[in-house]
Amino acid sequence: MKVLVSGSCGFIGRRFVKRFLDQGDVVTCIDNMLTGVPPEDWMFKPDSIKNQRMMFCDIRTYFHTAKAEWHDLVVHCAANVGGRLNMENDPLAVATNLSLDSEMFYWASLGKPMPKVIYFSSPAAYPNWMQTKTEYRPLKEDDITFGGDNIGLPDTTYGWSKLTGEYLAKFAVEKYKLDVKIYRPFGGYGEDQHWSYPFPAIIQRIVNGEDPVVVWGSGKQERDFIHIDDIVSCVLATKDVMEPGEALNIGTGVATSFTVLAASAMHVLGKDLLIRPDPDKPEGVFSRVADNTKMLQWYKPKISLEDGIERVARALTKGK
Repeated sequence: MKVLVSGSCGFIGRRFVKRFLDQGDVVTCIDNMLTGVPPEDWMFKPDSIKNQRMMFCDIRTYFHTAKAEWHDLVVHCAANVGGRLNMENDPLAVATNLSLDSEMFYWASLGKPMPKVIYFSSPAAYPNWMQTKTEYRPLKEDDITFGGDNIGLPDTTYGWSKLTGEYLAKFAVEKYKLDVKIYRPFGGYGEDQHWSYPFPAIIQRIVNGEDPVVVWGSGKQERDFIHIDDIVSCVLATKDVMEPGEALNIGTGVATSFTVLAASAMHVLGKDLLIRPDPDKPEGVFSRVADNTKMLQWYKPKISLEDGIERVARALTKGK
């Protein structure tokens, strides 16, 4: 299979590249390297070089110069996120995702034949009012609909860009017959995730023995943490059974507060440290947890929170 992975050196992208190369697929990797990890630091199979082409450029440049190239599958991971601070403090930079997504869909629609497209949306696209301290519940796929008269307010420009990307996917499917599958991964984490994300940041503080261990905001905010390997496996298990335009949550369905995450990590790692919230730091919405009923029809997460904590801690300790 010929695969294009945009944002191939990012956290999600490089996991897909590894998986496709392990399967013997031919992979085109594109990344502008503003935040990506250099390939020599993660592309661990020397013989895989014959099956991949690495291009260091903006994905939009590729779309404008390689219209004739054909792929079976496009995995669109290119996005500007950078953690909660970036989402709240640099909203216009995050909004460049609107351009990335619109140009990707248009380029893919010109293919002859058109490729299958994996589009990564986000739970940030869900309405904020469903995730407040006084009103929250697990988020269902059909909490986002484009057929009614009201669209709920999503989370910052990042949420708006992903909501708009899903709207573009709807047109790509209905008007151009593009086969798009939409995924909303919740609190993805893994061994090589950037420290600006809460999971590795909290584990790093515990590994370092910081006392107290600081968690942002109140520490009571809840997230649904799922390992990156489960995200990739879920996509590969469902991409050929979902209908074009269908959306799928990827999550464990388990709410874990940042304080509980820190306490769990200390239990797993045998540490006894104080936990201190930092109300001066942003915490985002209060509760963001997946209703994963639909996902469980096809895929059940395999990596527990405790196992994930051990993996991340082991990687951080090895890197010291």
